[in-house]
Amino acid sequence: MCYSKVMKNENDLIKRVIIENVAPVVDGGRFPVKRVAGDRLIVEAKIFADGHDALCCDVLSRKKDDPDWQPSPMEYLGNDLWRGSFIVEEPGIYVFTVSGWVDRFKTWRRDLQRRLEAGQDLSVELKIGAGLVSEAAERAEGSNRRLLLGYAQKIEGTNRGGKGETAALSGELESIMRRLPSRDAVVTCRKEFPVRVDRRKARFSTWYEIFPRSCGGNEGSHGTLKDLEARLPYIADMGFDVLYLPPVHPIGVTHRKGPDNTPAAGLEDVGSPWAIGHAEGGHKSIHPQLGTLSDFAGFIRAAADYDIEVALDIAFQCSPDHPYVFEHPEWFRHRPDGSVQYAENPPKTYEDIYPFDFETPQWRELAEELTSVVFFWIEQGVRIFRVDNPHTKPFRFWEDLIARVKKEYPEVLFLAEAFTRPAVMYRLAKLGFTQSYTYFAWRNTGGEIQDYFTELNRRPVCDFFTPNLWPNTPDILTEYLQTGGRPAFIVRLVLAATLAASYGIYGPAFELCEDRAKEIGSEEYLHSEKYQIRRWKLEDPRSLKDLVARINKIRKQSPALQENHNLRFHEVDNDRLLCFSKSSNDGSEVILVVVNLDPHHTHGGWVDFTPPGPSELRERPFQVHDLLGGSRFLWTSGRNYIELNPGVVPAHIFRVRRRIRTERDFDYYM
Repeated sequence: MCYSKVMKNENDLIKRVIIENVAPVVDGGRFPVKRVAGDRLIVEAKIFADGHDALCCDVLSRKKDDPDWQPSPMEYLGNDLWRGSFIVEEPGIYVFTVSGWVDRFKTWRRDLQRRLEAGQDLSVELKIGAGLVSEAAERAEGSNRRLLLGYAQKIEGTNRGGKGETAALSGELESIMRRLPSRDAVVTCRKEFPVRVDRRKARFSTWYEIFPRSCGGNEGSHGTLKDLEARLPYIADMGFDVLYLPPVHPIGVTHRKGPDNTPAAGLEDVGSPWAIGHAEGGHKSIHPQLGTLSDFAGFIRAAADYDIEVALDIAFQCSPDHPYVFEHPEWFRHRPDGSVQYAENPPKTYEDIYPFDFETPQWRELAEELTSVVFFWIEQGVRIFRVDNPHTKPFRFWEDLIARVKKEYPEVLFLAEAFTRPAVMYRLAKLGFTQSYTYFAWRNTGGEIQDYFTELNRRPVCDFFTPNLWPNTPDILTEYLQTGGRPAFIVRLVLAATLAASYGIYGPAFELCEDRAKEIGSEEYLHSEKYQIRRWKLEDPRSLKDLVARINKIRKQSPALQENHNLRFHEVDNDRLLCFSKSSNDGSEVILVVVNLDPHHTHGGWVDFTPPGPSELRERPFQVHDLLGGSRFLWTSGRNYIELNPGVVPAHIFRVRRRIRTERDFDYYM
């Protein structure tokens, strides 16, 4: 809240304007609002003053390091609510605030018009107005000063023939006077509210996770970065623009886990990539069987040729063989018997992983070294990081690390893998994580999905939390996917790709519909790639790769699917059907999605949908074009019938085409 105050100098004016409820802000301005380059940030505030005088209000904005504010006028919406906006043009930190003032000229001009309409004598009023304009001329320079002095003379010179009021009501005069308020009367909110602006991919991205070691050409051979490079056309053909690699570092051998997470590994077992570190190196090294740092740099260049960015996993933990364990034992917690405390999430134990102890007295040195790991990989060309379990490290550590990285490399993006309590997930997002995993994988019914995504798209959450939806990960094979067959994978694919602007899949497990769990009641994969090399039959006729490619192409061609704030749910009289729509920011496109959530049975129902737009258009029939199957249907506003067989395709992705009558008296569709 911004309060007016009485100035100490008795000649100064009393500040009469009150500014309250500025939005959007996160925790009162403690954390930045998030936007992407090119967005128009809409700012609202309650702004009012005593009495009946007219107000003027501005949004003031600037890049954080720029000295000068850029004003943008605010519009009065009624009930003391004002709205303005400005465009955030490039990545970095912006700040904004709000100012308002009692505008004596605007008040005078409003009252003059009322007196004019009432036929009252205006001679005195015109002298008052001329004085106000003359005062403003003293604050003006150059051509504006000359124009204002001229207007003052015209206003005061005569009332005969209406010349004075004509000059007073000039649009040019109004524009100049608005830009020259008396600074003594202006109240500016004392708080500057931050905005973190990222590049476009922070909001709209399409991720594919893959284990490089499973890309080898021969049965049983360990894949290399060169083998993964040969897989790039396959990934690009499906339309992915971010390729996420699990840790690529040397893997420890002490307490190495065997297939299916067995506690003892054989000589040929490869272990978990998240058990980082061996004699060959640690977090700044490449696993020798994958290749070299030179191979990694070449792979990043090769991926860029396909318009794919490489995202690297950052897992701040060590195997017992990591050089850090021997060089810096003070960075780890030790048990009473002298052994290092391995990772646990009772009853689960991870003997092959040592967590860092951030409560060590040497925590600053630890934090500095881990920050240097991120900068090291940035120097190798990485600009996107998926961070493993960030919720198990201190919040302050992440806030400091991300701030340092973003100051030097504002284009760097961070995805938080934090499947934890909402407050913790949200805090990490506020601290600077660009995107976040969500609970999407476990939201199966229409009610669960609608409630959850309504929460994510409601303020204040939508101003700092950017979801990235994953129907599966190497750690997550949900019961829905285990039991629903191929249709279940299609349902979750369509939902992930359309409910949010960013989504990802763990492949090739997903497109090949891998649904075998380690055991009943478990979400662990049987023969999990986390512990062993897998050979995938990419040309399996059951593969969803062609459907994945089609959906990703739809996403790239549909601006409506590249936003999150525009999600709207629509009523259906069958709770096994879910219907929602998204509209592009300029209103030129509407995408309507209908999904059968039951992967086993055909369901039909009446969808209640009226396309947005002028009321005269809503009453006309409109066409819906199914972008998945190619069919076209003519609908009317209100209720329309849908039936979906999961054995065929359990979803429609419609582009709504409005029917318009032209002057030449024929119909066409937009």
